[in-house]
Amino acid sequence: MRAIRVDGYGGPEVLVEVEAPEPVPGAGEVVVRAEAVDTIYVETQIRGGWGEAFGVHPPYVPGGAAAGRVGAVGEGVDRGWLGRRVVAAPGTKGTYAELVRVPVELLVPVPDGLGLREAAALAHDGVTGTGIAEGVAVGPGERVLILGAAGGMGTLLVQLAKAAGAHVVGAARGGAKLALVRELGADVVVDYTEPGWTERVGGPVDVLLDGVGGELGLAGFALVKDGGRVSAHGAPSGGFTQLDPAEVAARGIALRGIAEVQFGAAEIVRLASGALAEAAAGRLRPVIARTFPLSEAAEAHRAMESRSLPGKALLIP
Repeated sequence: MRAIRVDGYGGPEVLVEVEAPEPVPGAGEVVVRAEAVDTIYVETQIRGGWGEAFGVHPPYVPGGAAAGRVGAVGEGVDRGWLGRRVVAAPGTKGTYAELVRVPVELLVPVPDGLGLREAAALAHDGVTGTGIAEGVAVGPGERVLILGAAGGMGTLLVQLAKAAGAHVVGAARGGAKLALVRELGADVVVDYTEPGWTERVGGPVDVLLDGVGGELGLAGFALVKDGGRVSAHGAPSGGFTQLDPAEVAARGIALRGIAEVQFGAAEIVRLASGALAEAAAGRLRPVIARTFPLSEAAEAHRAMESRSLPGKALLIP
């Protein structure tokens, strides 16, 4: 089978297509023939040298989620899974490949009426986004600022916050991305690459959903009301927002970070199932900006790193 392998940390060029042995499912596993492979920004950071922090060491096949059909089952697995459309949920390893070995506890059936590409686009971000939305518990009439609102997860958070009845301020960069964020329901959009962007947010906010980190995250944090809630879950700027614990406590702000969206298998499946069901019902729309052949994984990483994509990039084996 074809797969993408990284033999050493570096730029996108280290993503190399190779011929690899076809996986054989072990006890409690299946093999999924991938039809769409999810990509997330952190995979570019792991490839670029953050792998040690995530316990990922070359050589490795990147990727942590995909959608496709079950082609083989291992010992102890119900044969009823054969041929079913599924998401191989986050926690699956080595999904930049035509065939993916998946623990059965990470399989999520794809509902009728939802395409496999859309299901793949929800694999990571549907889980994390839904988990964040549940954790911060946005209420009707609250003002919510979303940083990175045009990214794969940001586009979902805009929709989830709006569905909860919030007044949504979406912050992103560039006219095309801002137009998308407004189309998805944001009440106000601001370009955070422009000077004075925080003034255009329109005043204090009850909730900050920070998918960017760094200095932008700090600027967003300054807008949060005392007693508000913050989810600081993103680091595409190069690092998570570094907040002063003493200030957070003094202002009575409830802070959640990346640790609060690390879920066990059962919770991953619950959150993924909910996101897929909402999408199948037409209440949640994953935004797929562009698809790339599996062989062009390096181009997909370049596009993500350039911040040029409004929404998700998928790999198509």
